[in-house]
Amino acid sequence: MIDVLSQQVIAGDRRALARAITVVEDGGKEAAQLVSSVFSRSGRAHVIGVTGSPGVGKSTLVDALITEARKQDLKVAVLAVDPSSPFTGGAILGDRIRMQGHTLDRKVFIRSMANRGHQGGVSLATYDAVRMLDASGFDVIIIETVGVGQSELAIAQTADTTILVLMPGSGDDIQAIKSGIMEIGDVFVVNKGDLPGANKSASEIVASLELAHFETAWRPPVIVSIAETGQGIDELWQSVCDHKAFLEASGLLETRRSKRIQAELSEIVADMARRNLKDSLANSTDVQDVITQIINREIDPHTAASHLIPSLFASR
Repeated sequence: MIDVLSQQVIAGDRRALARAITVVEDGGKEAAQLVSSVFSRSGRAHVIGVTGSPGVGKSTLVDALITEARKQDLKVAVLAVDPSSPFTGGAILGDRIRMQGHTLDRKVFIRSMANRGHQGGVSLATYDAVRMLDASGFDVIIIETVGVGQSELAIAQTADTTILVLMPGSGDDIQAIKSGIMEIGDVFVVNKGDLPGANKSASEIVASLELAHFETAWRPPVIVSIAETGQGIDELWQSVCDHKAFLEASGLLETRRSKRIQAELSEIVADMARRNLKDSLANSTDVQDVITQIINREIDPHTAASHLIPSLFASR
């Protein structure tokens, strides 16, 4: 079944692609097998992260970006990562409502995903969902993340180009200037540019960027846009394309993707350990004995944890 599904994904079958993303969301051995079967066909797409606080107009901005990309006849996929309930795991999954204008376009694929409580703004399955889309032949993959502040930093590990969306009058610009979140933006957008203070906010961000230390020669542009009318979107798309060209010419694209793999590998290993620990806590008499020893002050938690590590990373 997995072999057939993977071949359908590679062939560009949209229904198979939807099923494949569901498989990787569910995780487990089938997900691992599916990723393994399409992995060699991935790595070609330009992955764009769009992040920012709730209400800044990320979904409307993404909708406008789709339009710009389609003008160049690029195949575009969108993963809208929504917050999920910590109790039921359910999510709103409502961002597609703002992108309905592209639903009949066969070269546009839009999928909502729950972040499943992941504090980085993206779920662990997002990495694999991107691979499914990449293997299916999409040129551009846009990840719109949960707007939860500085925990959005994980999107910088997931995307080739990160767009940080702000809006005037919300305090986002000041918060961004004084926090580490400024470091994740490759392109800055002050959206809802028709609101009072938009140009002032943009000027303050430009001034703060002039004082910042950059590891590369790229200087993030600051663009004022009105996503609802399309104003500034052509400039934004050009900046995204310029950033991609810069990464390719400088060799930094591979560096970024190497860091992405390291971050993903770290999360996968940690997730395996968490699941094994949860299983051990419920079923292992050895672990229960260790817990009893901790309660009786016969062993401290750090020493106990070091003793448990070999079993937590054992394959199951």
